[in-house]
Amino acid sequence: MYAYINGKLVFKCPTYVVIDTGGIGYHINISLNTYAALEEKEHCKLYTWLHVKEDAHTLYGFYEEGERRLFLHLISVSGIGPNTGRMILSSITPSEIQAAIVKGDVPLIQRIKGIGPKSAQRMILELQDKLKKEGPDSLISMPVHNTAKDEALSALVMLGFNKNIAEKSLEGAIKASAENLSVEALIKIALKSL
Repeated sequence: MYAYINGKLVFKCPTYVVIDTGGIGYHINISLNTYAALEEKEHCKLYTWLHVKEDAHTLYGFYEEGERRLFLHLISVSGIGPNTGRMILSSITPSEIQAAIVKGDVPLIQRIKGIGPKSAQRMILELQDKLKKEGPDSLISMPVHNTAKDEALSALVMLGFNKNIAEKSLEGAIKASAENLSVEALIKIALKSL
């Protein structure tokens, strides 16, 4: 429902922040990773996810889009809820979590509070292929000024194509064309060869 919240950072502690936007203070749960990234900022933008339960609506915030994406992968695993997902992101960095899942490093994942051997194995089983497909740089925020190729690549990865294969297809489309192609044209050409 909320993609991000941008505003004045009114209150910050290791588990949550309050951001004032348009006279409304949003209570947003955060990980230690996000807490460290906020430093002493007065103004901030957090990418959010709203968890709706019968008795509560809870906002979770992330300093980077990649951290939110990883959080959503984590909570898609059976037995891992939003609080456990936040605990995982607070225990080790998102890139370390991603690497541990891709490599199948059960002992490292088990060291996280609340994650036993079965949960660690389930995380690896359910997420390993997804995270391999996305590639190691999926946690890096996209640059503000994306080229048509960057945007097309991002769209193809979100559609479920392997990043390396999609990138090769896009490069082929760019080399074959004498003119600058739009994002839509690049995607259409790439889809024909994928």
